[in-house]
Amino acid sequence: MMHRAKGFGLIEIMISLLLGLLIVAGVIQIFISAKNTYLSQNASAVMQEDARFILTKMAQEIRMVGMFGCLATITDASAKSDFNAAQVTPIQWDNATTKLTLVTADVGNNGGVPTWTVTSDCKSGATARSGTAVPAANELAFPIRQLVYQFANKQILLGGAAIVNNVNKFTVVFGTANTASDTVITGYTATPANTNLVRSVRLTLEMTDATGRVKNQTFSVLTALRNRLY
Repeated sequence: MMHRAKGFGLIEIMISLLLGLLIVAGVIQIFISAKNTYLSQNASAVMQEDARFILTKMAQEIRMVGMFGCLATITDASAKSDFNAAQVTPIQWDNATTKLTLVTADVGNNGGVPTWTVTSDCKSGATARSGTAVPAANELAFPIRQLVYQFANKQILLGGAAIVNNVNKFTVVFGTANTASDTVITGYTATPANTNLVRSVRLTLEMTDATGRVKNQTFSVLTALRNRLY
């Protein structure tokens, strides 16, 4: 007596293959989705880190704007006699060239040669000299730097060198008081009438993702001035 062989038929095999392909396609789709999510989150984190770095750096320097030592009157003995002019306008924003100029005390010993050094005994006199100056035995030295930030070609430049890329927009506005003696901020403007009215600075960055994975993100920081400008 003959028995028919048992096994899978063609239809059953085709159904099994189809189900297997569907499962594999689902796994691949999950993998692609997870990878895209990772890349998007990584791109967003890079944008946030770049914005945090440059805004924190600028904020630290803005807080030290107008700090030129321990005496208000300083003799300008610089090589180009340019310290007094910088002292009068220690912070400037040029809307036309998107350039921010800061004259600030050295933050954290940045290294390199300062623009000027103020030496003073903090009692009778203070002198500003170009570059590095060695104080006398009874004097202190205050390194002063003139920093020029500029927004151009989707970059933030410092002294002509790019330090942050993929910047879509950079704006600066100043919180101002009504008079030089007031402490209350009454408005914000990109072009203050006098620097002695400035009480705070708001920096705003719009960062973009070069790969196009995430939308543009805007970051802002408001920094109060520690030193009254005159």
